[in-house]
Amino acid sequence: MPKQHIFVNGRIFTSSRSHPYAEAMIVENGNISWIGAQKDLPSLSCPTTDLKGRRIIPGFADVHMHPVLLADCRKKITVMPPDIVSIQDLIQAVRRRRKGQQAGEWIEGWGYDEEGLLEKRAPNRYDLDQGSEDSPVIIMRTCAHICSVNSAALALAGIDRDTPDPPGGQIDRDEKGNPTGILRENARNLVTDLIPPVSMEKQVQNLLELGEILTSQGITAVCDMGILGPGDNFPIFEAAAAKGFRQKTGVYRMWDFFADNPSFSIPPEMLDRERQIFAAGIKLIGDGSVSGRTAWMERPYLGFKTEAGFPVCSDELLESAIRFCKKNHCQLSMHAMGGRAIERIVNRASREFSWTGGGIPYVRVEHVTEPSTQSIQRAAAHGISFVTQPIFPYAEIASYLKNLGSGRVKECYPIRRLLEMGSNLGFSTDAPATFWATPSDPFPGLKFAVTRRAADGTDCGRDQAVSIQTALYLYTRGACLAAGIPRCGMLSPGYRADFAALSEDILKTPPEQIDRVRVTGTWIGGELAYGQED
Repeated sequence: MPKQHIFVNGRIFTSSRSHPYAEAMIVENGNISWIGAQKDLPSLSCPTTDLKGRRIIPGFADVHMHPVLLADCRKKITVMPPDIVSIQDLIQAVRRRRKGQQAGEWIEGWGYDEEGLLEKRAPNRYDLDQGSEDSPVIIMRTCAHICSVNSAALALAGIDRDTPDPPGGQIDRDEKGNPTGILRENARNLVTDLIPPVSMEKQVQNLLELGEILTSQGITAVCDMGILGPGDNFPIFEAAAAKGFRQKTGVYRMWDFFADNPSFSIPPEMLDRERQIFAAGIKLIGDGSVSGRTAWMERPYLGFKTEAGFPVCSDELLESAIRFCKKNHCQLSMHAMGGRAIERIVNRASREFSWTGGGIPYVRVEHVTEPSTQSIQRAAAHGISFVTQPIFPYAEIASYLKNLGSGRVKECYPIRRLLEMGSNLGFSTDAPATFWATPSDPFPGLKFAVTRRAADGTDCGRDQAVSIQTALYLYTRGACLAAGIPRCGMLSPGYRADFAALSEDILKTPPEQIDRVRVTGTWIGGELAYGQED
């Protein structure tokens, strides 16, 4: 007999374009079998949950984040307010961490944004040396494309004044040509590859702890967009799922670390998207970040005549990635923030026919900060999806204003224009690569999409604001469509019964207060995974 459960008396937003609202639903074996008005509810004898008039939404799908990295980062020094607001604060935090461990052990931190520090600059080797001279120190910038290291870390990596910049990377140097300790894009791999890996057992435990946080935020599906060094997160997720990790997860491998392995392939059974943990495809880094001035833009950054970022991956790497994806029928994900990086991947991908099938976008483009009209039109025409992060301008507005100016800030992340031009679009956070103390929290991003105002109140282009219904759709069904996650992100017959109850009716909440909304209950497969039955 099927396991049935009835939910009644809810104010349900379904994310269905044709039937956006409902009051009751029936769940059978973890899936929705019926949903509609309570007066039309079929008569059944089975357990019933009274939702007591709460606003119900589909579970959030954060389809661009780094859960394993985020889970591990939670154990590192967090270089963000309120604990750390200056380089001097960071130095003290490094000293405290050093006192608690042995000489020679790595000291790691993450999350700094130079515009969020009192000194308005990135920490360098000399700053970090004050915290520890006898242990290597690495502090990852919020974008995860730039890191700062101390002299001990440079020495371990063999980086000195004679070390050339690696392809797609940059070693910052002082006026005498000596490395400052700031490593950009692929240059960071010179150091990150030396850091002893966290044991799989510890990674699994960290991921289980993060899974509980995600569930408390109403996040029921995620995509892991790769790690910063060699390795494969797929076994970590499978091990965590066996111990209770609940989120449906699509895993992407970072192609840089697999391209030279001719024996690498993805077994067809791992590509089955009905699995809880499935292999979604591979990812390339096409450029850097706006806040780090490494995104490959059409126009120079504010205050510069020619500096407009740079491409990170080679044409050869891109072509090998396309060949792999076509052979394995999996998605290709390309990080592309700047207009030139977006144009590059869209133009190249549009020369291909879809190789995935099943309505799954064969190529998805990440971030899409400053797309041209031509790129938007071409992507829409060829079924190329976009995944963007409204939390970026919301939380990193100081860096965006410094690097782009107020006029261009209003043109960035043109959400309304993307939708009007037919884009297949989804929201996400890119956590932990977000300058926000709770980087996976969906509500600040929703607030920005509806208000187009940054955390400090800066106007980021009101003409690109969308309704809260649209913003919710982009964080649920839209995200799942962009990532190719089946039967998720919508409350409709045949879909997974993944949904969340909110502390207030977000459809009626004043836009400027959306970030105050909280999740009070989360159901995964129709079972209560967070909160308590009233």
